[in-house]
Amino acid sequence: MTAPATQAVRRRVTVRGTVQGVGFRPYVHRLATDLALAGFVSNTAYGVLIEVEGPAAAVAAFRDRLPAELPPLATVIGIEAEDLPATGADDAFTIRSTEQSPGRTQLPADTATCADCLRELAAPADRRHRHPFVTCTHCGPRFTIATGMPYDRAVTTMAGFPMCPDCAREYGDPGDRRFHAQPVACPACGPRLRLLPAAGGDIRPARDADALTAARALLAAGRIVAVKGLGGYHLACDATDPRAVDELRRRKERGGKPFAVMCADLAAAERIAETSPAERTALTGPRRPIVLLRRRGSDLLAPGVCPGSPHLGVMLPYTPLHTLLFGLPGDPPGPQALVMTSGNRSGEPIVTDDDEALTRLAQLADAWLAHDRVIASPCDDSLLRVRPDGTEQVLRRSRGYVPRPLRLPVLVRPALAVGGDLKNALCLGEGEQAWFGPHIGDMGELTTLQAAERAELRMQALTGVTPELVAADRHPAYHSARWACRLTGLAPLFVQHHHAHTASAMAEHGLDGTTPVIGVAFDGTGYGDDGTVWGGEFLLADYTGYRRFAHLAPASLPGGNAGVANPCRLALARLRAAGLPWDADVPSVTACTPDELALLDQQLTRQVACVPTSSMGRLFDAVSSLAGVCHRAGYEAQAALELEAAAGAAWGADNSAYGFGFGFDGGSGAVRCDPAPVLRALVADLRHGTPVPVIAARFHRGVAHAVLEICGRARRATGLATVALTGGVFANALLEEACTALLADAGFAVLRHGEVPPNDGGLALGQLVVAARQRQEE
Repeated sequence: MTAPATQAVRRRVTVRGTVQGVGFRPYVHRLATDLALAGFVSNTAYGVLIEVEGPAAAVAAFRDRLPAELPPLATVIGIEAEDLPATGADDAFTIRSTEQSPGRTQLPADTATCADCLRELAAPADRRHRHPFVTCTHCGPRFTIATGMPYDRAVTTMAGFPMCPDCAREYGDPGDRRFHAQPVACPACGPRLRLLPAAGGDIRPARDADALTAARALLAAGRIVAVKGLGGYHLACDATDPRAVDELRRRKERGGKPFAVMCADLAAAERIAETSPAERTALTGPRRPIVLLRRRGSDLLAPGVCPGSPHLGVMLPYTPLHTLLFGLPGDPPGPQALVMTSGNRSGEPIVTDDDEALTRLAQLADAWLAHDRVIASPCDDSLLRVRPDGTEQVLRRSRGYVPRPLRLPVLVRPALAVGGDLKNALCLGEGEQAWFGPHIGDMGELTTLQAAERAELRMQALTGVTPELVAADRHPAYHSARWACRLTGLAPLFVQHHHAHTASAMAEHGLDGTTPVIGVAFDGTGYGDDGTVWGGEFLLADYTGYRRFAHLAPASLPGGNAGVANPCRLALARLRAAGLPWDADVPSVTACTPDELALLDQQLTRQVACVPTSSMGRLFDAVSSLAGVCHRAGYEAQAALELEAAAGAAWGADNSAYGFGFGFDGGSGAVRCDPAPVLRALVADLRHGTPVPVIAARFHRGVAHAVLEICGRARRATGLATVALTGGVFANALLEEACTALLADAGFAVLRHGEVPPNDGGLALGQLVVAARQRQEE
């Protein structure tokens, strides 16, 4: 029976989600006060606990308005309510201190400086004018400063900065937007800046405003400055200065890998790159990732910023320190675009500790712009691209996303999945939620393994998940699996690489696994069931298991990782597998020295240090060399990226496609997708003088048509009509769009990655759900 509208009732409401550190309690306070309700709101380990009492109509209005008028950074994943006996309370609604209790709540991700804080930063009359750490409940660091939960100042790296009376007053005022903003500070209470010069140089140390002024002047003069950001150090230089950019590339041993660029504002970004409305939204949103944009045909940037690429990785300032580094009105003119690359040596994790930065970056930077706020959790910049339909594909999920949970379509026991050895990112899960850790990188260095161990312990502390099972890649030589054993003492459940990729796409799209999908898993390397290198796979898969329906025909991979760095060798191995000669007019042949050709011939003939690979990523590398695009790779996927760039130049001008051959494996009966006809046609086109961009475009379309053909065969054989496009090769925008269009036109439902990366950065999510299902089946 419904209570009369004027009868007093009391209701307890528990809200779960990202509801701490985002201004949720003052929001509840304002809402309850507006409705003249009594009661209280408090943080708990589960989320936020609310009790409201008053007329039934007002309590009902509170229930309706609560999820509809949330603060900007709040995310609600569940609201539970129960009626309580009315107490007759008619006092003012209050905000109580945090209740210590067992449970779990969600920590917000770090977010870019909000518009209100930016206005204060630029206002001469404001007491936070030019304060490099201005923040409020709507913006600033969260994940990178938290040392425990529930999220309070005492368990952040701000605990060592006592609040001045003014900040304390704001912090305690429910009507102020800085109410319980844990990073709150001002020039009177810190943190503080300092500029530290490299030893033996001509730069003088400085502090506070002078440090910032000096750093800006150094950048304008072509120097390289290590800048401490939210989640680690960047190495910065003027992106328009060729000498500065080339020097940074030389010092960091960067090869030809593109640099990311931070622009002063959106107008500056649009002077160097083309932007769509969706790309502008991504650039200016609270996450502020690096967004891949098509570069304009201007000469504003130094050529060394992104050689060989039609795209730029662009981001906007996301901290007040970044904004001040570009300057406020009235400041001396400085660079409007800065190279901002991760502060680390090649192969090592991003540097966060000040003392460590002075040693590990000693040969890279001319000066360090540091501060005394400790970074508790390293967190690199996130990277994404925006598709033509406006959807986003995250390629590196880190700052701005971590530790935001993902909703799982299946329940899992407390579990840790450690991902792979490349683009490593771990994933913790329990119940219906999963939490990715930040991007770690490649696991070949001791420092990276140590960073992964720290990240796992930190994520356990912040999520409350204590793993009862561990999932890892099946590759017997992966560092990540051995590390997981040492860390947890648990024997891992091993998950096949491409099965994990497919399961990751399924989980992201909310599939419960009761119906298999056709998993098209294309990447560079994955350990196969037969001990060979897989990577051009068509799997019929659910969370329980998979069947290899089809695959790219294998070829020898000469020299393992050394071969990967030499696409010309991969090209010659592919020609040999296709029965095609190494003629002198083939670009891959002329790219090799006579001694190299002789050695490679013996290696392939005798099968010495060769392993068969069905990798689609390696086929892209081989074709890149055959077309004369890239013979030696200075960084991962360089050959494939440059081939994609070449194809883009002819994408709208030529619609033809090379055709693959199709047959069957004698033993397994799997369909073999044979690139030999593609290679014959490609070499013939070269001899006929066909432009390289046309050749590259025909290859991309040929792969897309092969995907359609094999998926059609799988549908006819099984009735399955859902296709998951996954694996690092599907970071290729041209290929993903071509496959999606062909499959959709043929009536398939197509799963594409969004917030979860298609590359190995998303692998751990698939490992998590597969391992959980395996354990249930035992």
